[in-house]
Amino acid sequence: MKELRIGLVGAGVISYAHMPALLALGKEVLVFSEVGAPELVAAHGGGTVVDSFDELLARVDVVDVATPTFTHAEYVEKALRAGKDVISEKPLARTDGDARRLVDLAAELGRTLYPAQVVRFFPEYAALQRAVAAGDLGELAVLRFTRSGAFPTRSPWFADVEQSGGIILDQMVHDLDIARWLAGEVATVSAVSRSAGTLDEPVQAAHVLLTHTSGAVSQVSGTWGPQHLAFTTSFSVSGTGGTLSHDSGTERGFSTDLPPAAGTGGLIPDIDPAESPYYVELAEFIAAFEGGPTPRVSAADGAAAVRLGNAALESLRTGQPVSLREEVMA
Repeated sequence: MKELRIGLVGAGVISYAHMPALLALGKEVLVFSEVGAPELVAAHGGGTVVDSFDELLARVDVVDVATPTFTHAEYVEKALRAGKDVISEKPLARTDGDARRLVDLAAELGRTLYPAQVVRFFPEYAALQRAVAAGDLGELAVLRFTRSGAFPTRSPWFADVEQSGGIILDQMVHDLDIARWLAGEVATVSAVSRSAGTLDEPVQAAHVLLTHTSGAVSQVSGTWGPQHLAFTTSFSVSGTGGTLSHDSGTERGFSTDLPPAAGTGGLIPDIDPAESPYYVELAEFIAAFEGGPTPRVSAADGAAAVRLGNAALESLRTGQPVSLREEVMA
């Protein structure tokens, strides 16, 4: 089997997580970006800059789209139609229609599309999913997730909800995806949001409530705060068998009140601290492109996460819960 050549599209912040992982995997990486490509390549001592997206498509086997949210659908569609397998940064697309269209197009063309919902590859969340799947927490009841960091002021498009989906579709989409991964399909979505600060120092927070068809309830909270705010995450998932919690701001990280028979053994995987979740994610995707096992996240999962995010935005606009029951039944 020939060695896959990877085309990385985009040279923004997230590309600085993708690029070293692709190089560490030993792949030939070609980079196209309207700005910043030479700097990205120079910073990592590898990769080749190309002059156009068409040139990149002509020279690679797989396309990794790491551009602003509102451009995902265009780049992914062009890559699929050019006969390429595709990785797309989250969210898969800005709109529900685009996300569904990309999933259908990949299937129609016989290509593979994976959304980079990287939190599924963080060891704490992967351990949580294994514990839930093994039944250690019993029947899930309440799931709580938080995610906080500085407001992304470097690029103006983040603050434009029409382009980015705001804090819910850009930041909180990770936890919306995790909630569905753990507790299953969602029946209703409700959301509230608050913006404060100034144009130069904006602050935004949102809270999304998911009611799952299983009866479980997920509470997802996100904050884009002042520039000094450290990036932190946490979760607390409770069921009839106990609770598993994690807080990135604490030294221990995990806490539990699971029964002694279940304990915490095996819940936290052995992992090299130097091996980033982005590396694990891209390694899993590329292995699948090369004939390996199916990854833990699918294009349909990516579209479902987009749907949850946009349902939350709809709830913000209307002040009412949004029902997804008919969609789940379909």
